[in-house]
Amino acid sequence: MISAETVITFATPVFFALIGVELLVAKLRGRRAYRGNDAVTSIGLGVISQLAGVFLKVLTVGVYAWCVERVALFALPADAWWVWVSGLLLYDFLYYWLHRMGHEVNILWAAHVVHHQSEDYNLSTALRQTATGGLLGWLFYLPMALIGYPVSVFVAIALIDLLYQFWVHTEQVGKLGWFDRVFCSPSNHRAHHAVNDRYLDHNYGGILILWDRLFGTFVEEDEVDRPVYGTRAPLRSFNPLWANLEVYWATWQDARRATRWRDRLQIWFRPPGWRPADVAARYPKQAFDIGRERFDPPLSRARTAYGLVQFALLLGMTTHFLGLAAQAGLGLLVGYALVIALSLTVLGAWWEGRPAAMWLEGLRVLALALAPPLVGGWFALPGTPVGVVFAAVFGLSAVALAWVSRTGGDASHKPVVGPA
Repeated sequence: MISAETVITFATPVFFALIGVELLVAKLRGRRAYRGNDAVTSIGLGVISQLAGVFLKVLTVGVYAWCVERVALFALPADAWWVWVSGLLLYDFLYYWLHRMGHEVNILWAAHVVHHQSEDYNLSTALRQTATGGLLGWLFYLPMALIGYPVSVFVAIALIDLLYQFWVHTEQVGKLGWFDRVFCSPSNHRAHHAVNDRYLDHNYGGILILWDRLFGTFVEEDEVDRPVYGTRAPLRSFNPLWANLEVYWATWQDARRATRWRDRLQIWFRPPGWRPADVAARYPKQAFDIGRERFDPPLSRARTAYGLVQFALLLGMTTHFLGLAAQAGLGLLVGYALVIALSLTVLGAWWEGRPAAMWLEGLRVLALALAPPLVGGWFALPGTPVGVVFAAVFGLSAVALAWVSRTGGDASHKPVVGPA
């Protein structure tokens, strides 16, 4: 059975090709579909999601496999067409409920919020995925295991459902008539990502929008009340680790501050935004402003170009990591994943224009340049030319960084002002 990591690795060039097409279409229409800092952050969060998925397989697939083997009611054949069709329908139905509960239960929202933080809406947003969703999300798919859908069928169907949802994250495709009434479409999903009152918490379907029509959660995109994207508690950061932890941290802080033990527990299972009365009174939060300024710190062209090149190198490292996932030891994989995740975090500070980012980036590229000759290779490739290549690449990066620092960090553009 082909692994999910392999499928994602081969699908990645297709994703980027489609992003290129979307960029071209938007430019021809005179629209600005992308901001580099936001798009890179979204894709970087997808990277961290893939890293985490390697380690969470014991929950997302392992528990499912154990249930199929030990407690399944039936042994469904993996080569029967009706198993695949019914499995896809059942998976999409269960996905609807996982997605809906991800908006209605705070501890599940803490994981899902990552996908909604972007204040833009484009194909890079589709890649903006949570690193913690696998901690509880697997629970919703256990009915498939209890019925007896084979592991291979479950994994393939999960990928089909996930890959389908990539194309609906765009503003370049308008309404599609009858298709919008049956399937999740760009128009339907734009409404789902919007924070306008009329759209909030609607359109949860993955492939079929029929679930929303059936359970009363459907809303149609309005041509006048255009969707405004993001969350009602804006992240205002390009730090991928903070993006994954912000709601967990805020909930923990409110739970710690609550005077009643009942409130300390129920805050995790209440709807997002619910706060104990005493905590809300002592620690008020700023009111939601749909016309808020979009988070877009200015950077010079040189710093932007440097950041994009470093991000491309990290994508190459991620591809290498995913290729090692099935054969390398746990210690090596943990170390490699930490290197990539911390590198993305440093780049997050870079995109935010933080004063310490230049020094942090300098330490990062020097460490990555020196590591291969010091340890004799690059992770699972000791003694191969790959280590030499990585040492040379990051050595050149250190030189480029020194040049960028001398050119200065003056902004080449102004922040975007207006509705997010």
